[in-house]
Amino acid sequence: MWGVLSLIAVDALQLAVPEILRRITDALQFGTLDHRQLLNYSIIIVLIGILMMIFRFIWRILIINSSRRMEYELRNEMFEQFLRLSTSYYSRKKTGDLMAHATNDILAVRMAASGGVITLTDALFLNIAAITMMIITTDVRLTLMALIPMPFLAFTIYRFGVSINQQFKVVQQTFSQLTEKVQENFSGIRIIKSFAQENNEVRNFDHLNQKLFDKNMNLALLFGTFSPTIQFISSISFFITLIYGTHLVINHTITLGSFVAFNAYLASMVWSVPVIGFVINILQRGAASMSRINVVMAEKPDIIELSQPKKLHSVSGSIQFTNVCFSYESDEELVIDNLSFKVDAGSTIGIMGRTGSGKSTIPALLLRLFDPDDGSVELDGVSLTQLSLKSLRENIGYVEQNSFIFSASIKDNIAFGVDEATEEQIERASMLAGLHHDILQFPNAYNTVAGERGVTLSGGQKQRLAIARALIKNPAILILDDALSSVDTQTEKRILDGIRDTIDAKTTMIIAHRISTLKHCDMIMVLDQGKVIEYGTHEKLIGMDGYYAYQYQQQMLEEEIL
Repeated sequence: MWGVLSLIAVDALQLAVPEILRRITDALQFGTLDHRQLLNYSIIIVLIGILMMIFRFIWRILIINSSRRMEYELRNEMFEQFLRLSTSYYSRKKTGDLMAHATNDILAVRMAASGGVITLTDALFLNIAAITMMIITTDVRLTLMALIPMPFLAFTIYRFGVSINQQFKVVQQTFSQLTEKVQENFSGIRIIKSFAQENNEVRNFDHLNQKLFDKNMNLALLFGTFSPTIQFISSISFFITLIYGTHLVINHTITLGSFVAFNAYLASMVWSVPVIGFVINILQRGAASMSRINVVMAEKPDIIELSQPKKLHSVSGSIQFTNVCFSYESDEELVIDNLSFKVDAGSTIGIMGRTGSGKSTIPALLLRLFDPDDGSVELDGVSLTQLSLKSLRENIGYVEQNSFIFSASIKDNIAFGVDEATEEQIERASMLAGLHHDILQFPNAYNTVAGERGVTLSGGQKQRLAIARALIKNPAILILDDALSSVDTQTEKRILDGIRDTIDAKTTMIIAHRISTLKHCDMIMVLDQGKVIEYGTHEKLIGMDGYYAYQYQQQMLEEEIL
């Protein structure tokens, strides 16, 4: 507010100068100007210049700082919204599009809130004040004649504004596609090089880049047509003023000083009118970006907490699924079909099944990354929907097959889920996961940076790091989702032996394809198309001569061959 007031003060001072010029010109015309008057007028103009400098500094600091603060707050709010949204949202959206929201769209909104507000305030005040001064100090008829082109100008600005808004949305959508392509190529650079597809990817990138270039050129052409059109319509006012104003001076209807002042006011107004075109461009870009941001901010997470959820304080770890049905999309086949089972506190359950049988969906439902379409999931006899998401997830250590590794040190990756973890805790977790010896081989040991997505680590090292990250939390429930698939059987045995005491003290869910990983579990569940087809101990399942027994025989045969 103070910034806008300071800006108005600058404009008001600027409009005082034509009035001084009017008085000087009239005094010259009538021969009444003396040296003292000229000195006084000159001093006033210098003082106006100093005041304009001071107020201009104030509005720049206040308005631009406010827009930067708004950009900061908006970016924080958007990032918080990204973290609030459920995982299903990210399966529908592309990373590049979300990145474009957080960069280009927010930048466009900030520009509208700074340059747009400044120029709009400037243009509106100058126009209104200039017209007022033209009427008061010169002649109403001359003012009305000069304003004849203005309705055409307003209509032109409106039509161009709509087109700019639509075209900028297209530009932003194309930029999102390009960002997604770049992000995808950086993430998959090893695959691209392995398959010698550099030239193809360059062509694909060039196609998208050309598309973005074309869209930007269309926008530039639109805006390039806009400004000259506005300037041409505005210049008609000068033509009318020159013809009619000269006529009024010759007929002594107005003084020469009033004509000079009128032209100065008209120049201020005509200068600001094309600037309105610039404002419309910036504001329409900002409006287009803000509408895209608002779509994201209006998204509601699929998983919603109660207003006063229960917090878990002491977790024994009893898990129960009752008649659970679930599909990732409403029109898709059920991934989990009427599934019921119970895991007693402190026991270990193994889960096995073909690809797509719903194995990995079970921990996703237990972590409440998704809610079942039907049935219920309970922890210690309490429905997950009644529990605080934070306390639920804090009590579960989850290791998935393709665990994400952050571009940070190994130490920070292991301690990710624990605030202020000690060196002893980090080392103990890595020892249990069988990673400690490998870490010591790195040049900087635990301070070694893993690289983006853990690029400096092998597949087995990534999995063991993920296991260490889960173990350091000391969770009541431990879930290993095919977490040992990238290590050999000897390393797998060593890791399982290392965390055996930890597993025995927790409720553990182990999802795997290897029988060697599952055979020591208290109970083993075999899934097929989201249903339990076999359930029991290792010995019992072998005796059933079903899917589990077949896999056991196959793997035993493979071991003998190897």
